[in-house]
Amino acid sequence: MTESSGAQQGEQNKGNGNYASVNGLNMYYETHGEGQDGPPLVLLHGALSATGTSFGMLLPGLAKNRRVISIEQQAHGRTADIDRPLTIAQMADDTAALLRQLDIENADVLGYSMGAGIAMQVAVKHPELVRKLVLVSLSYNVEGFHPGLMEGMAHLKPEDLYGSPFHDEYTRTAPNPGDWATLVEKVKSMEQELEGWTAEDIQSIKAPTLIVMGDSDIVRPEHAVELFRLLGGGVAGDMVGLPNSRLAVLPGTTHMTVVHHAEWLVSMVEDFLGAPAPTA
Repeated sequence: MTESSGAQQGEQNKGNGNYASVNGLNMYYETHGEGQDGPPLVLLHGALSATGTSFGMLLPGLAKNRRVISIEQQAHGRTADIDRPLTIAQMADDTAALLRQLDIENADVLGYSMGAGIAMQVAVKHPELVRKLVLVSLSYNVEGFHPGLMEGMAHLKPEDLYGSPFHDEYTRTAPNPGDWATLVEKVKSMEQELEGWTAEDIQSIKAPTLIVMGDSDIVRPEHAVELFRLLGGGVAGDMVGLPNSRLAVLPGTTHMTVVHHAEWLVSMVEDFLGAPAPTA
């Protein structure tokens, strides 16, 4: 499937959409799947994206056996912008506040790209809310990106993305479609000011974690392995038992296409979420 068809599928699979007043935002979220026992799965989209372009291909499979809540962050999708910068820390606090407003005490959280950073921050700052964590295409500091990528991001212009699935989705869904240029500039500022997380921050995470990336992602494979090790992975499982973390590198896969491999990703996520915690 193409990126455009993924966004369109996200529109077709649109669930029960609602808004909540959170930290000055009129924050949009939508619910998919039947109300099952157990914690819901919370989806956090990538930068310049929203539910459709990030999760349109995954939602049918993920929502088949569980309740899924997809949250659209400040200035993205159906959530309008407000007069404040975009930061991972603030969006994580917005996400935590929304979950509490929905009376969700514990959830599985899957974040993609920017959303993976938000998910990481929620696990660090609001650990009581996270049962299991799925991080797709996450760089936990700027050294994790391939050389030159951040410098290239600084030269991105709003018009460079005209006609892209991201701009098309924004035009269809945003409360103020004319704010696209403002969103692009805010995302660029956020990327240039990323502080990342320390090893101590990451090692404080107690939630079992699945790390996923493409073998041709914007994140270096070595960096994903470093994250895996910080979360207890990289051990001889036959000798000492399986760790709480898992690592999956999808072959022939880029940053943009990692969320298109529904046949791989859904099965991995379902197996991970359903598995009991390993015992060392």
